[in-house]
Amino acid sequence: MIDELMRDLAIGAAAVGNLSAFYFYGYAGMQIPVGLLIDRFGPRRLMTIAAAGCAAGCVLFALAPSLAGLSLGRFVIGATAAFSLVGAMAVAGQWFPPTRFALLSGLAVMLGMAGGVFGQAPLRLLVEWLDWRLASLTLAGGGVLLAIAAFATVRDRSRGSADLRQLRIGAMEVVRNRQTWLIAVAGLGTAGPLLGFAGLWGVPFLALTQGLDRAGAAGVASVVFIGWGVGAPVIGWLSDRVGRRKLPFVAGLILCAASMAAIAWLPGLPLWAVTALCFLCGFGGSSQILGFAAVRELNPQHAAGTAIGIVNCLVTGAGALYQPLLGILLDFAWTGELIDGVRIYTAAAYSTAFSALVAGAGLGVLCILLMQETRCRQKA
Repeated sequence: MIDELMRDLAIGAAAVGNLSAFYFYGYAGMQIPVGLLIDRFGPRRLMTIAAAGCAAGCVLFALAPSLAGLSLGRFVIGATAAFSLVGAMAVAGQWFPPTRFALLSGLAVMLGMAGGVFGQAPLRLLVEWLDWRLASLTLAGGGVLLAIAAFATVRDRSRGSADLRQLRIGAMEVVRNRQTWLIAVAGLGTAGPLLGFAGLWGVPFLALTQGLDRAGAAGVASVVFIGWGVGAPVIGWLSDRVGRRKLPFVAGLILCAASMAAIAWLPGLPLWAVTALCFLCGFGGSSQILGFAAVRELNPQHAAGTAIGIVNCLVTGAGALYQPLLGILLDFAWTGELIDGVRIYTAAAYSTAFSALVAGAGLGVLCILLMQETRCRQKA
């Protein structure tokens, strides 16, 4: 929707990046409260209410007359979608053995990435067929169906009985644990290419450098989501199988960083090579799923939801950080060229901006090298 938003609202890349990031402000900001709430009340009711709230956010986004209203809609969507992955992991933790947690978390991420794929080329075609407002209303209908499905199918095997003081003590144990923050920063590095590149700025970059229309560029960018969707269950299964968290996590981060660097810094690559690199970038980044398993094993079981929420806060915080940051870097390098009211950025400007994604993944490698190996067993 980037071109339509720029045109209809008369804004540049930095403003679009900030608008898009409001989703992540809501999502990341809710992660710790979500973890505490799920630890206390269980996932069923919370996931049902959240799915309905997400649909309401889509309606608000579709009908808002101003940038402020659109930003509020994005924020509501993000704040309510915050229950999705943590809720799915809570269900996996309640109903399945610990030796299957990484695999099941990977399957949950795989389905989430299927949503990311739908949000690229298919949604672009829907926007061209209808418009961006009607397309957003269509997505709201999907949220209503998810709310009904969650209420009908999800069951709470157990609910926490801790009072507010006990929840606070558990949260402080998680926050004071150095391992929590090493894993969280690594998660920020893995999610940068997914949310900063594939989720927003990769589409105009690929349209420029590969000569594709927007739907075609969105299709190539969505290959990052496909890589995540394929890699998450595979890497989760492999980690459970070999009994290691650290080695596959480091290997995935290195693959993610190297692939993103090649996309950003090697001009003139053919389309097939860029597509393959997008897949490898997503596949390597999906090793982040091991962060959820490791942080659960390195923190007390009664605070598992809180620990996962903190990590997911920084993972999705990558969108809040990188989407506006890349927009600012692009505006800084803008040469002043406009076509039909839309700012045009050079390939060199994109390469410079994407360097921030490579640096974040590199920092993630360092963090996981310092992480304690759990051997897939509960340590705390």
